[in-house]
This record gives sequence, structure tokens and C-alpha cells, in this order.
Amino acid sequence: MHKSSQKTWQIAACGLKNIGDRVKSVKIGIVGLGTVGGGALNLLQANAAEISRRTGRDIVVTHVGVRRDYPQYNLAGITVSRDIFAVANDPEIDIVVEVMGGTTTARELVLQAIANGKHVVTANKALLAQYGNEIFSAAEAKGVFVAFEAAVAGGVPIIKVLREGLSANRIDWLAGIINGTGNFILSEMREKGRDFADVLQEAQALGYAEADPTFDVEGIDAAHKLTILASLAFGIPLQFDKVYIEGISKLTRIDVSYAEELGYRIKHLGIARRTKDGIELRVHPTLIPQERLIANVNGVKNAVLVQSDAVGSTLYYGSGAGAGPTGSAIVADIVDIVRSLTVENRCAVPHLAFQPDSLADTPILSVEAIKTAYYLRLQANDKSGVLADVTRILSDNDISIEAILQKPLHEAGTVPVIILTKPVLEREMNRAIGSLEALADIVAPVVRIRLETLDA
Repeated sequence: MHKSSQKTWQIAACGLKNIGDRVKSVKIGIVGLGTVGGGALNLLQANAAEISRRTGRDIVVTHVGVRRDYPQYNLAGITVSRDIFAVANDPEIDIVVEVMGGTTTARELVLQAIANGKHVVTANKALLAQYGNEIFSAAEAKGVFVAFEAAVAGGVPIIKVLREGLSANRIDWLAGIINGTGNFILSEMREKGRDFADVLQEAQALGYAEADPTFDVEGIDAAHKLTILASLAFGIPLQFDKVYIEGISKLTRIDVSYAEELGYRIKHLGIARRTKDGIELRVHPTLIPQERLIANVNGVKNAVLVQSDAVGSTLYYGSGAGAGPTGSAIVADIVDIVRSLTVENRCAVPHLAFQPDSLADTPILSVEAIKTAYYLRLQANDKSGVLADVTRILSDNDISIEAILQKPLHEAGTVPVIILTKPVLEREMNRAIGSLEALADIVAPVVRIRLETLDA
């Protein structure tokens, strides 16, 4: 090789910069040393040599912003600031890792880091779901990158899959178990016949659920993550406010048991689907056939099923939380950014997979406009003609019955009637349920759980 060509690597499409740029170490600032931040710090220190081999540079944490002491971590030689903005304003820092949580201060910190020309790595799904459009726009204008693999499904590299691995595909839909707390609760209810409140208490004791579990059990956390996944899958702006959200706190063990008897399992799914009329964005309990792989994802594990035109169905499974899995995702993002430091910006993968000026203003459907099958449970008086009235109302609303099951008589003189329907528009089901509940012999509100077969 000619000597002049040894000095520089030339790649026509990307323009790799002078190899001398790779000698400089990359300095990392971490804001927050909780489970995620501490996990990332430990990995960067423990695997420093291996990471350097992958990137061609030394990656060194030189500054952390924390509001209290963390004696369990090795902070020797690292500047520790109580003022977290000192990290974003440190001229020596190349990459700011935001793992403090929350949205207000975190937004200010991330925007400050971007304004100072620093790349950002974050695990903050709420921040991105609510303010991601603003943050990514600021990053594009400044020529820096915001990486967020750890924001969805922890150690499962689903962001990279959607942004890069499936980039040749048109994605039709995705469905994910993307909250480990909710999945643990439903798994315990099914496997051990326990009540929701009982399992929630255990989840809190084990550290799987917060003292205030609302974000987990009412679907808000999953909706934040679904917002991000849908944007990557379909090339649309982040639109958290348009996600339909329904939690699991009203589920009963009896419905979990009946679902099992019928060959289904109940999972708390985030579903994003492309239709001819627009895009469905919804989080809710869902019956799925028990033979589906995703139906067998239990405990605190996460899984995302993606249906695309070229490769068909693919399933991504693993740990969605914890110091190791989430810290691993943080460090993977750091590695990606460090690798790109020697590459011109035009080669970078767009934040939301699609070029910023190509994001589509595709309408997001209201929940009444979605079409799905349903599980219905009615509590009816044990009288002749009641079932005929029920089937008539369903027929009048163009709802076809897939299966019907009448359970034994209760002591109170009522019988549970379980109905599985074929797919129907939600607005038609709402109308039918209103008529069913108006019947004198239907003695309790109708239990309605959506059903998805999740086939191609």
C-alpha cells in the first residue's frame, strides 16, 4: 500500500476521518447513579479493555452529577458534582449519559448538553415520548446524536432492530410485552390463581413495582415505550398523547382462568398497527392464543413481536430492566456514538430511523376506530330466553360469535356466560355492550377484554 494511503482510510460513502482522531480518549459524563447509571458505570470500568478494542478509543467516565453520595461505586479520579448541569457544561465531556429520570429537569439537562455540542445517551422513555420531537430536532440542528436503546425493553436491542436491522422492510405491526412489572403480576395470577392486589403487594416487596405503581399497572410506562417503537416502525412523529391506554388493575383471576380454559393467555400488550385508515396505538390487556411464543413470556421478562413484509414475524426477548441489562444498552449506545465520531454526520442512522424531513403525518386512529376480536363475560340471571336476547343484540350490531361458554350456576342464582367474538369495530362493540347492560337479567357490568391472534 502506498504510504500516503496508509495515513487515512477512505470510504467514499462515509468519509472516515484521519485515523489520528481515534487516538483521543472519549470522556463520559453520567447524570444519575441509580440502578441504570450505576450499572453503566460498572460495565464501562469492568469491560474497559474490551470496549476499547471494539471502538479504537479509550472510553473514560470523568464526571458524574449526583445529588447524594454513592459509596458502592468506584469514583476515584472522577469529578463528582452536586450541580448536575455542571456535567452538561463541562467542556471536556464528549457524551452525556442522562439516567436521572423524570421529565422536567431531564429535558433541560439534555437540551443544555445538546446546545453545548455534546452527544446524549438516555434511558428516559417518558422524556422521549413527551419531548422527543423537540430534543431530536435540537440534536439535528446541532449535529449531535441522541441514543436511547435503554429506553425500551432494557437489554433487548429492539431500537437497533427497528432502526437498522429491519430497515429494508415495511413494518405492518408490532406487539410487545414492554413492562416487566405488569407481566410478573399476570404470570403469577395465571400460574398460582392469585388476586391482582395480592401479587402487586409481592411485586412491591421484591422491588419490581414502585410504592406508587400507577405507571406500571395502568399502562403509562408501556405507552411511553410504544410511542417510541411506533415512531421507529412507521416513520411518524412521537405522539404519546394519542395512545389509548388501559391498565391491568381491574383484571380478575376468574377471567385469567377462563381465558386459560379457552386456550388463551392474558398479556398486557402495547400494539401498534398500520391500517389503510391510519395507525393504531394502544396499550391494554389482551387475550392471545397460548401457543404463540409471546404468550409464554412470563415473569419480569419483555418481548416484542414484529411483523414485516420481507422477513415475516420476528420475536425479540430478554430482560427489560435491571443494572446489567439496561446498563448494557447504555454502553452499547456509547459504543455506537464513539464509533461514529470518526465518521461524517451524513452517515449516521437517523434518530427515528427515517430521515427527519420524511416523517409522515399519518393519522392516529381513535380507539373506537380499531378493529379487534373480544372476550366478553356476562353475569346473567338463570332464566330462559336470556341467552337468546344476548345473541340477538350481538347480531343486531353485526357481531359474529366465535365461541360461547356457559359456566355452572352460582349460589346467587346467576350464571357466567363467556363469549368470544370475531373482529369488530370498537364503536360497534361499545354500542352492543350498552344494550347488553340494559337487559334486566344482566346483573353486572360486562367484562370486555380485547383478543388478538397475532398471526401474519
